[in-house]
This record gives sequence, structure tokens and C-alpha cells, in this order.
Amino acid sequence: MRNTVTDKGTEQKSPRSYFNRELSWIEFNARVLEEAFDKSNPLLERLKFLSIVSSNFDEFFMVRVASLKAQVRVADATPDPSGKSPVAQLAALTKRVAELMARQYDCLAEVLRGLEKEHLALVRQSAWSVTDRRWLEAFFADRVFPLLTPLRLEEGASFPSAGNLRNHVAFLLAEEGTGPATNVGETRLAIVQVPPNIERFVRMPPESGSERAPGARLALIEDLVAAFGHRLFPGWAVVESLIFKITRDADFGVDEDRDEDFVAAMEEVLAGRQNSYPVRLTYCGDSPSLAERIGLALGLESSDLYRANGPIDLRSFVELATLEGFDRLRDTPWPQVKSLEPPEGSSIWDEIRSGDQLLHVPYEFFDPVVRFLEEAANDPAVLAIKMTLYRTSGSSPIARALTRAARNGKQVAVLVELKARFDEERNITWASRLEQAGAIVIYGIARLKVHAKAALVVRREEEGVVRRYLHLSTGNYNERTARLYADLSLFTADDDLCREASIFFNMITGYSAVQELRLLAVAPFDLKSRLISMIRREAERSTPESPGLIMAKVNALADLEVIDALYDASRAGARILLNIRGICALVPGVKGQSENISVVSIVGRYLEHSRIVYFRNGGAEELYLSSADWLPRNLERRVELMFPILGERTKERVHGILASYFTDTAKAHKLLASGAWKRVRPAEGDKPFSAQASFYEEVKRRRALEEAPQHELQVRRKPTPELP
Repeated sequence: MRNTVTDKGTEQKSPRSYFNRELSWIEFNARVLEEAFDKSNPLLERLKFLSIVSSNFDEFFMVRVASLKAQVRVADATPDPSGKSPVAQLAALTKRVAELMARQYDCLAEVLRGLEKEHLALVRQSAWSVTDRRWLEAFFADRVFPLLTPLRLEEGASFPSAGNLRNHVAFLLAEEGTGPATNVGETRLAIVQVPPNIERFVRMPPESGSERAPGARLALIEDLVAAFGHRLFPGWAVVESLIFKITRDADFGVDEDRDEDFVAAMEEVLAGRQNSYPVRLTYCGDSPSLAERIGLALGLESSDLYRANGPIDLRSFVELATLEGFDRLRDTPWPQVKSLEPPEGSSIWDEIRSGDQLLHVPYEFFDPVVRFLEEAANDPAVLAIKMTLYRTSGSSPIARALTRAARNGKQVAVLVELKARFDEERNITWASRLEQAGAIVIYGIARLKVHAKAALVVRREEEGVVRRYLHLSTGNYNERTARLYADLSLFTADDDLCREASIFFNMITGYSAVQELRLLAVAPFDLKSRLISMIRREAERSTPESPGLIMAKVNALADLEVIDALYDASRAGARILLNIRGICALVPGVKGQSENISVVSIVGRYLEHSRIVYFRNGGAEELYLSSADWLPRNLERRVELMFPILGERTKERVHGILASYFTDTAKAHKLLASGAWKRVRPAEGDKPFSAQASFYEEVKRRRALEEAPQHELQVRRKPTPELP
């Protein structure tokens, strides 16, 4: 129960309902899995979705399940907002994950059969011919055997170091000549790590005398270790074998008080992650008793053991989705469109000064962001660059440009977030390189993660005038994920926005007191309060004749104060359209609570990652982009930015993008009050409408108009999609 206050000031109790965030996140993966089952998707795209499900579950167990298990270990029975205790949550998610895994492997079997018909065959051990086996054994002896290290597992001894998410093969051994083992006392257990630094897929020779079309026959490296690993144990016979991997707890933080050696403290966290608490054992094979024995040695419950009806660790199967020679089995490409290309004789600074510029990746190339920083690094007129880096690539052109700028004598100040989970090692490397080049490097902020995405360039121009140029984004400065994640970013030279960005950088790099800004909202200081204030304003301005309207797109919604404000706005008559990619704790469509709230989710070719929010505001419309999802961690424990879209041209474009998500009938699911997600279908006789496909067509049209010779002035506007 949560309390609300009536207009008369009297307190009344009003029941509020919420979905469990963990189970809601699992249902996001169920929607991803639906894309793998969708036969309208090409086979290798379906395989890619299966790989994404496995990757998502790995992170889920390392972080969220590990956190729940930690609560159970200390007997913390505190229920979540949906009323479930940690024990009840673990029981529910274990059951649901097992159901989804069974479906995932049913789908995998179907996809692999289809791929074999297309001459891309994954040949498992049971299907090897005599010729295959002879060739693979020679390959194993030459390329794999020298890399293997068998480790014994003594009865009652601690489990040997086996790392995290690394494939292993377990061998149950009996001394040769002693006959079949009849009890545990007559056997020994050894484990062998599958080498992580060689290719997992072994390309086999074509079948002898095969008349089939050219293709690929592949074996898995772990199958070779299981089949020929007996060579590691002369004098012993293999009774049983099992392929497995351990998922370990990654939900532990760095000692925030170690300011002087914070990098060393982070490196200790990375090392500890490889041998922290086990949370899950995934295995394949026909030896459940051996899995139970390993699970017991790891201190796992039987419910923590997950049997895969096929190859474990489908994360790397994404490699098959990009295998050369099989384009016919993939989506028709959507070539990225060039944008923000200044005319000959002008610069990117001229282009930005001419008006705010919006970039929509991956439909448009990420190049303008790289060019923004590369030109800043090389331009003699540029005096300083200030930037936040949360996630980058290993060969990041942006980090290289910052390094070059520092070497060119410019003042470069970069906040590198070392606590960006699973990117810590890469960020430590770039931070070190930047420091060596002479950049000012800030290693994050104590007890907060800096998740904001901002880059500020200071330039001396004509007559000594100093002007600032700003880039703000919903997504990371990572050129690789910018080919897969849908994000929006803004280039602007607006004096007020640039001035406030300067204040923001002073706040996070120095000792500046937290200042209230007019345009930028900064978490954890005022972003949440301003967001709730705008939701309440929409409720207050909503009338039966002119109902309010809130449209929002975020990746996750679980902050109870934000949800309660949305419930109140719904009761006040405001219409609320939410596009939530993953977690949604809000329950829509409940009479007296949320009957005016609709929630949809889109899983398509690209991962939806942008955050957009719109308020009708009685006709004085406001539109914002943000780096923050609506989770307590983002709004209260991270440094995030929400920034307004001010230019009419960019505002119209962003509004059209946001509205399109609510008219999708090709890749959208709608959340029901029961917690189930229902696929949105087009009306009878209508063609399916894909928001993502429409964005691609739109950037192509815009580019064609820019390149076409103009003989007369024409004004064209894209009509905003009619909302459902």
C-alpha cells in the first residue's frame, strides 16, 4: 500500500500494483526469442536472436540473480514492490528461465536443420563419419591438445579455478582394467578448460564425394575436447563426460574509499569476478549425475543446474550469423546513410552554427561524431575538449582523437567511467593512454557512475571570439555498437545549452557546487524531480475537453515514484503512451489506476536504445532526449543528463520518430494488465508498419533531397503518424 493525498489535503490509502522487475526483464528476452521463432526472419537473423537471448541471460545471472542470492545468503526476506520475497523471486525466475531455455533449444534445432538444408551444417559428435572423426582427431592432436590443462577434482576439495563463462569438459575416469565403475569411490573426476583463445568453430573438409553446393561444415571445439580428451589421461578410461560452463557473481563493487589507488582496486574487482560465487551451471550431455556432482562441488542447488538440449553458450553463434558466403540467409542490408557533410569549403563548425543537427544511428553513419572530435583534435583554433566516456570500443577512433588532441597541445579533460560494468578493463587501458598523452583524466566520481554522454569543444574564432560546440547523446561513444543500437544525438552551438554544459563539466570534474540549470536536468540532483514535476504538470493541465498527453520511450521503467506520478496523471485523464524496451514494473490498463496508460515494446533489427520524452503541456509542447532510463539506479545513483530539443526542425523530426513507435504493427508487442505481452497486428487489409523500416526510408529520402539539384524552393514536411 502507498499513500496518496487528495486535493482537500486528507490522506487516503490507495493500493498500487507493480510487476516484478526481474520477471519483467525475463519477458523481454521472451520477446527476443519470439523473433527467433518468426519464420519471416531469415535463418541467420533467427540464429542471431538466439545468441542475444543467451548473452542477455548470462548478464542477468551474473548481476540480478547474483544479487538475489546474496540477499538469501544473509536471510534478507524483504519483498520487492510486487510483494515477492527474494526466495519467491528466485523460484519464479528459475522456472521461467527453464521454460524459455527449452523453447530456445527447440528453436535452435529448427534453425540448424534449416541451415543444413542451405549447406551450412553444424556437425555434432554423434553425426561424425569415420572420415570426419579421423580428420578431427588429427586436427585435435596438432592444434588443440598442446593447449589443454587437465585439473583433478578431489572428493571434498575446493573446486579448481574455472573462471567465469568459460566452456569446460568434465571427465569421469576409472582406472583401465578395473572394469566398469560401480560407485563413486572407484572413479575420479577431472575438468579441462576449452581454450578460449582459438576459434570455436572448426571448418571441416567437404563430405567425400559430395555433390552438394559449396557451403560449410563446422564442428565445435568443445566436441573435439570431449571426444578426444581421453588422450590427456593415459591409464584411465573415460566413463562419462560433460560439457559445462559456470556463471559467477559479477554484482560486487569496488572499494569507493580507495581514491589513491582506484585503478588497482578496479583491477582487483576484475580478477575477483573470475572466481566469485557461482550462481548457475549450464551443461549439455547425457550425464545429469555428473552435473549434480559438479554442482555440489560448487555449492549450487539442483535448481541452479540448467541442461541445454544442444550446444551451450550460444553467445558466440553470432559468428555464424556473419559468416561470409551466406548473405541470402540474412536480412536485406540497410546501408547506412551519410549525414552532416559540410559543403566543400566549409567546416563541421559552420554546419553546426547554421542550426541544430540531429543524428539518428544506425540509420545514419556515426561518422559525424568521430569527425566532430577528429576535426577538434586537428583544428588549430580549438582550445579545449571536455568529454565523458562510458563505453568505447577497443580500437576507438574517438579515444584516439582525444589522445591526438592532447598531444597537439589542446586542453583535453575526459571523465572515463571505470565502473562501466564489463567494460572496466578497456576503459582502464584508454584512461592510461590518455593520461600518457597529457590529457586530464578523471576516473569517475565516488559512489556514482557517470552515464551521461556529452562532448564540448571550445574554439577561438574570428576576432578572438570564443565559441562552444556541443554534442549530447542518448547512446555511448562506441562506433561499433552505433551500427546495432538505435540512438539519437544532437549537435548544437546554442549559447545557453553550451554554457550549461560547461557548468555541468565543472560540476563533475572539479569542486563546483551543484548548480540548478534551466535547460539541462542532471541526475542524481534534479532530473528525477523535474521529470515528476512535468508529469504532475500534465495531470494538472489535463481537462476532459483537452486531455494531456505524455509520450515516452525508455529502455526500462521501475522507479516507483515515477510510476506513481504516471498513475496519478492517468487518473487525472492524461493520456500516456509508453514505449519500454525491457523492464516495465508499471501495470497498464487497470481501472482507477492506469486505464489511460498504454505500454508497447519493439524488438526488431536494431536494439532500441534511445530515450525520448514528450509533454503536450497545454499546447506549449516540450520534447527531451536523455541518457537515463527510469530506474532508481539511473535517477538516484548515476550522473545522467536530460536535454531539451529546441530547434523547430529537429523537434519536428524527433516528435515524428517518437510517434512512429506507437503505430508499429510489425515488431511491436503490447503489455496487458495480466503481465502478458500480446503481439500487435495490423488491421485486416492493412500492411504491417515497421517503425524501424520507416526510419531508414526517411533518412534515405532526406539524403536524396539534400543531394538533388534545387531549381526552385520547395517546402516538404513529413506528416506525423496518427497515434493509435
